[in-house]
Amino acid sequence: MRARQPAFACLAASGMRLDQDRASLLLVDDDATFCQVLACALEKRGFAVSVAHDVASATELALANPPEYAVIDLKMPGPSGLVLVQRLKELDAETSIVMFTGYASIATAVEAIKLGATHYLPKPADADEIIAALMRTEGDPHLPLISGPLSVGRMEWEHIQKVLAEHDGNISATARSLKMHRRTLQRKLSKRPVRE
Repeated sequence: MRARQPAFACLAASGMRLDQDRASLLLVDDDATFCQVLACALEKRGFAVSVAHDVASATELALANPPEYAVIDLKMPGPSGLVLVQRLKELDAETSIVMFTGYASIATAVEAIKLGATHYLPKPADADEIIAALMRTEGDPHLPLISGPLSVGRMEWEHIQKVLAEHDGNISATARSLKMHRRTLQRKLSKRPVRE
C-alpha cells in the first residue's frame, strides 16, 4: 500500500546516469515483486519510474508529479485501474497510458480506451511490449481477426464483465442483474478468463 520513488539501486547496477531528462513513468500494480522487476526493466530502458500499489497512492504521486507515461493494472484492492486512468487524464490529457491486466475482457478494454488509455495489454507482457504499446499513437488496421466464434466460457466471461461495467463495478448490483448469487459471481470473477 506504500508508494515508492524510483529504484535507484537498479539504475546504479545498470550504469545509467540519473538525470532530469528521462521520461517519467508511473507503474501501478498491487503485486510488489512484479513491480520491482518491471520497474527495473523500464529504468534500464531510460524511464524515471515511480511505483504505487493502489489507486490512492498512485493519485498522490501523480498530483505531486504528473507522469508522461503510466502502466496501470486493472484489478487492485479498492478502486480499479479504470478510475486511475480517468484521474490521470484529468491531470494531464497528454499522459500516455497502458492498461495492463490478467483479467482482460472486451468491456474493460473498451472502457479503458474511452477513458483515455492509449493501449490495453493482457498479462503476461514484457517491458519491450509495454514500451511499444506506450509509443503507439494509432490503431493497426492489419490486426489479424479471430477466425471463429468465442467459446461458451469466454462468452460468459465477456457478458459478466459487460454487466459489471454497466453497474460501475458494483458486485452486488451485478449479481442481482445476472440473477446469480453474489458468492458465485465473486468466485467467477476471481478466476482468470478463458483464453481463446
